[in-house]
Amino acid sequence: MNIQVNDEPHRFTEPLTPLDLLSLLSLSAEGCALAINQVIIPRDNWPSHLLKDGDQVLLFQAIAGG
Repeated sequence: MNIQVNDEPHRFTEPLTPLDLLSLLSLSAEGCALAINQVIIPRDNWPSHLLKDGDQVLLFQAIAGG
């Protein structure tokens, strides 16, 4: 299964949820937002939403500033 994550290609051998993806990429879900194919996925759906071959995932990390 091929997935683009922030415009970088990644290949996985089994179906993944967004939480699985974050874990495999060693990223924290805290302070993170996620869009799949330009649609924001609510955090409550991350454990059950299955990524598909060809999906484009954008991860946004909250940054504090001032």
